[in-house]
Amino acid sequence: KFAGLFGGGGGGGGARASGFGFGLILVVALVVWLVTGLYIVNQGEHGVVLRFGKKSEITQAGLRWHIPFPFESVEKVNVEKVSTIEIGYRSNPRTGGKSKVPKEALMLTEDENIIDIEFAVQYKIKDAAAYLFNVREPEVTIAQATESAVREVVGKSTLDFALTEGRDQVSRNSRELLQQILDRYKTGVHIVTVETQKAQPPDEVKPAFDDAVKAREDEQRLINEAEAYANDVIPRARG
Repeated sequence: KFAGLFGGGGGGGGARASGFGFGLILVVALVVWLVTGLYIVNQGEHGVVLRFGKKSEITQAGLRWHIPFPFESVEKVNVEKVSTIEIGYRSNPRTGGKSKVPKEALMLTEDENIIDIEFAVQYKIKDAAAYLFNVREPEVTIAQATESAVREVVGKSTLDFALTEGRDQVSRNSRELLQQILDRYKTGVHIVTVETQKAQPPDEVKPAFDDAVKAREDEQRLINEAEAYANDVIPRARG
């Protein structure tokens, strides 16, 4: 068949033509195999080259080449993308609403009150190889570490502090503690922000809490009115 394909006749000429055709096919196959090693790393990505499953090198943006399968493979990681993980709730992109996750949102404060708090964590990948190989499920690890960090910070804060002037402080302290945890795990992740989405008493006790807050506000208002009255009456009485 090779002889007929390449115009060879019978006998020795046919054998030579057959050998030539087989060699040509091998050369073409080798070239095609080598071409499969070409790959493109997009801007903002890092390519992690794996040789028999072990990290070989990190490549930057551009047209690159690696030894084709089965010797080497490439994992591409976007190191510029800012990803978000939600703690205490889950957004629904289709409806634009969100659903609560009480197991994550309900936390105990230092003064033994329960707070319903929701957080959004934004992070970037700073070490592609560490992100791929040091942690089996990076997003799950980040979510669990965030919940742990927030619970520790909230547990050292009073309810009033966490609900009012301390909200930003709770977020900052949670971010710092979370970064320390993830660095200790060598996850290759940089925490951009930890933002408090909502902080309030649990729905079951919210009316009672609102009544208590209103009572404190009324108390302060009556004190201010009494002091203003005294400051007006007493000088005139003395006069």
